[in-house]
Amino acid sequence: MTFGFAPSAASSFASPAGSASRLARMLEPAEWAAAGIPLLRNPRDIVTGLHARHLPRPATAVVAVLDHEERLVASASFTPRPIPADGWDFRNVLLAHLRRVIPHDLRRRTPVRTAVLLFCREGDERWTEEDGAWMWGLRDACTLHGLRCGAYITLTGDGWQVMGEGRGGRSPHASSPPTDLSQAGADDAPPTLRRASGAADALRRTAAR
Repeated sequence: MTFGFAPSAASSFASPAGSASRLARMLEPAEWAAAGIPLLRNPRDIVTGLHARHLPRPATAVVAVLDHEERLVASASFTPRPIPADGWDFRNVLLAHLRRVIPHDLRRRTPVRTAVLLFCREGDERWTEEDGAWMWGLRDACTLHGLRCGAYITLTGDGWQVMGEGRGGRSPHASSPPTDLSQAGADDAPPTLRRASGAADALRRTAAR
């Protein structure tokens, strides 16, 4: 995979005074790849399932929690407030949504559940500063909620890719039509999750435990 660097729309609105601290709250692809993020066994199924549940469009983030067998336990989709992108803000919004959909695991010595983040955005697959801020925010939110930090996945008009792994595909993409949940791994989800995701309007909001 090629790690290009694309300008981020989010970065153009940052003031010079806040640039240094903001840049410190992001992770570059090399840092992310070296962080020991666990590999997904079947990222295509994860992406397809989250797309079917939440129908993300550009500027939509989907945070999901997986159990030790990579079954979806809970997920939430949201549109973060406008730029500038800052890992601190992203950490806070991710943590808020995690607290809404699943209890923390801070009492466990070792995390048993993993949080992954799918971000649908404009542009191509090249890393942006906005991606780096999401990576920083995901890692920090997972620590504060007692979860293991999992994959960061981008969804663009060209398809999807797991950042730092070199794995991706053309479908689904940012403009993909809705997918039938029965064909997107929904049968493997816990019954409570399937019921929470059953209504069409719920697909666009939160799939709670």
